Amino acid sequence: QVQLVESGGGMVQAGASLRLSCAASGRTFSSYSMGWFRQAPGKEREFVAAISWSGGSTNYADSVKGRFTISRDNTKNTMYLQMNSLKPEDTAVYYCAATWFRAATIRRDDYKYWGQGIQVTVSP
Repeated sequence: QVQLVESGGGMVQAGASLRLSCAASGRTFSSYSMGWFRQAPGKEREFVAAISWSGGSTNYADSVKGRFTISRDNTKNTMYLQMNSLKPEDTAVYYCAATWFRAATIRRDDYKYWGQGIQVTVSP
């Protein structure tokens, strides 16, 4: 089992940057592929980005491609989401998640472990 804790959220103006971190417990972090999802009020939780267990493969939602970058440091049991050029529509609770799948899967149901989420608010 793995426990996930997000950090780095907050409130920023449009055009600003934020970096989210997801710290994982346990000694098997490098065995998991990881992902970021987000949920805005009144909407379903949606895929944002994913990274394979080795970091060699990534996937992004079209809405964040070119603005967000996912990465991981297996020596620190931590995953990151660098968010640049933030827009008001990026406002949501962001969740990190872990999956036993080897690929950088984009499907929410493939992820077994979830963090509690962290708020990101982007004002116009």
